Amino acid sequence: QVQLVESGGGLVQAGGSLRLSCAASGSIFSINAMRWYRQAPGKQRELVAGITSSGSTNYADSVKGRFTISRDNVKNTLTLYLQMNSLKPEDTAVYCCNALRGYDGYWGQGTQVTVSS
Repeated sequence: QVQLVESGGGLVQAGGSLRLSCAASGSIFSINAMRWYRQAPGKQRELVAGITSSGSTNYADSVKGRFTISRDNVKNTLTLYLQMNSLKPEDTAVYCCNALRGYDGYWGQGTQVTVSS
C-alpha cells in the first residue's frame, strides 16, 4: 500500500506561483511513475504532468513552460513536487497526485488551487 498526502494549494493572483507537494509513504520502494492530475468544477480530470523513476517527464500542452514536475527520493521518503509559475485563472482546480506501483494506482485526497484574475 501507498499513502499520498498533498499540500501547498491555496489562493493566488494570476501571474503568481505555487509549489505543490505530495508526500508518499508506505511501500514506496517500488513506485515507478508519479503524476499530477487536476479537475476543475464541471470538467473531466486531466493529466497535468508525469515523471518516471528515471526522471523522464511529460506535460500537458496547457502547462508546458509554466509548470515543472520533480521528485525527491531521500532515504525512506519520496516527495513529488509541482512548481507552478505564471498561473492563470484556468489553472483553478483540485490537484491530485497519483502513484503507479506495478499494476496498482494510488491517489491522494487533493489540494485546491484557486487563481484569481
